Amino acid sequence: MLTPGSRGGGRVVAFGRPPATPTDDQAGRLAREAVEAAEMRAHQARPDVVALRVERVRAQVDRLCWAGIVLGLAFTMTNVQGFAAAGSAAWSLPWLAAWLLDPTVSLVLLAILRAEQVTARYRVRTGPWVRRAKWFTLAATYVMNTWASFAAGSWSGIVLHSVPPLVVFVAAEAVTDLRDKLTEAVAAAFTEADQRPVVNAGAPVHEMAERRPARRKRSGGRVTFAEYVAVASEAWTPDVVVSPSWVREVTGCSRGLSSRLAAALADEVGGGDER
Repeated sequence: MLTPGSRGGGRVVAFGRPPATPTDDQAGRLAREAVEAAEMRAHQARPDVVALRVERVRAQVDRLCWAGIVLGLAFTMTNVQGFAAAGSAAWSLPWLAAWLLDPTVSLVLLAILRAEQVTARYRVRTGPWVRRAKWFTLAATYVMNTWASFAAGSWSGIVLHSVPPLVVFVAAEAVTDLRDKLTEAVAAAFTEADQRPVVNAGAPVHEMAERRPARRKRSGGRVTFAEYVAVASEAWTPDVVVSPSWVREVTGCSRGLSSRLAAALADEVGGGDER
């Protein structure tokens, strides 16, 4: 469709949609989007948010691994019962007692895995007997589950009844390492947050850009006390009350050093707050 008054050389626009005009405030829109993106990144980089995401992933990993382990152990129950019953008549006392063997081994294994779930969360190493008990219960489950297939020389039966115990074994070993690595991810997030200055999520983009040189300066080497004071002095304005928390925000220094920096800067500019 041609715009009115532009016969032969007008712009073609979509029906029912006004033509784009050069008066659109694209710069203002981009500035608002930049502020929103900066706020989003500031919140996403907070260690508490990172820890919450890792906790959600940890919960999903735990649920999936536990579901696979429980299903694998349930699959082996009938074969272990047949191994323990050893041809006893159905519903006889030995036949009924044979059903207790697999739960006995499985419950011990599940108790060990549950304990490792807590110790891995807090990065506490367990003793050698814990790993020996886990391997023994898994080996016992595997042997009892595949004994009949080995005795009959059935390769298909050996493969069929070997897969669930081996999956349980691999999952039991992998889930512990996964929990440990997820815990390290949380610790790394907090360490990275401690090594960078705190930036107000609601600060304008140009203010955040002004604070970045101090952060780049820290990454180049050890920062002296005088350099910290110089960075804080450059960021100070007459309407700012000098305090340790403000000094930490603009310089990224440690909590112990921020009090000395605040006192030095207050003497330099002639006022401050010791909070």
